[in-house]
Amino acid sequence: MKFIQLILLLCFTGYSFGQIGGISSFSSLNQSYSARSSAMGGSFITIKDADINLGISNPSLLNEQMHNQIGFSQQIQTGGVNFGMLCTAKTLTKIQGVGSASLRYANYGSMKETLENGTIIGDFTPADFIMSAGYGRKIKDRLFVGLQTSLLYAQYASFFSLGVGVDFAATYENKEKQTLVTLLVKNVGTQFKGFVKKSNTMLPAEIQLAFTHKLAHAPIRFSYLAHHLNYWDLSYQTPMNIGKIDPLTGDSIQVVRANTLQKIAHHFTPQIEFLFSKNFHLRMAFDYHRREEFKLPNRPALAGFSFGVGMYFKRFNLDYGLKIYAASGSLNGITLTTNPANWRRSAN
Repeated sequence: MKFIQLILLLCFTGYSFGQIGGISSFSSLNQSYSARSSAMGGSFITIKDADINLGISNPSLLNEQMHNQIGFSQQIQTGGVNFGMLCTAKTLTKIQGVGSASLRYANYGSMKETLENGTIIGDFTPADFIMSAGYGRKIKDRLFVGLQTSLLYAQYASFFSLGVGVDFAATYENKEKQTLVTLLVKNVGTQFKGFVKKSNTMLPAEIQLAFTHKLAHAPIRFSYLAHHLNYWDLSYQTPMNIGKIDPLTGDSIQVVRANTLQKIAHHFTPQIEFLFSKNFHLRMAFDYHRREEFKLPNRPALAGFSFGVGMYFKRFNLDYGLKIYAASGSLNGITLTTNPANWRRSAN
């Protein structure tokens, strides 16, 4: 009971904050590491198939179809920032489940290292690494659960940090109605070695709830993701306008705040897949929260939208995802998934 209370306390700490930026460590945990997730808005946790990459995002999706699958992902972002992942899974017959292992990394590109007075003394490449092991199994006819533990390491010039995190998940699947519901509590943990003394902070704990349904007589699958449910107000208010006076009129500058409907919209990401055939899928999603955070005031363009395609071949699967932040920046991701057994059978 005390353990459950601790988990809830860690997750709901965010209610005391109006915004979520800058209050936790290892924000790289929130990145999308597979192209399929990027195409669906950055977080995609509601499809139970052979895609091992989804089993890393949500351990309750791990299943026997993923046995010996290997996934390679590379996500390239504006400014030389890139994210990557290598993952695999294996059926564990003795304990009646499926285990996974993954290595994720975030490379933030080359930066200048300076002294306090601004003197450049060299270059450095900051990076984060996430090493994870997961386990998922069926506990009832339609109910699946999963657990994933992660060891985190970050190196920024001569400073480094260590942390540990845990993900918990449960999924309900109704194959007859082609419907799936999942609950994910992720990134529950903390730094145990900060970059400097007495600087340990919590990980970006988050609660997600998602639902998906495939239409019975059309090749369309709808999904809805509710994210950051342990926070209420995700909207951003610039502190630069608070308490300021317009120099021309002498009036106070009005701070525009999100209303209740906008605050609710910040939590939801609608997702859609067009399943034209077993070998070709198109994907699209819209993240209102990302749009409000990154759009340019005079040129919002497609900020918050994401698109992708999945192509499935005999020996391997190839996914591409485009996640748009603003008119001047986006993320392009590609994922290759294969099973060595497919290549051996083809050779024979």
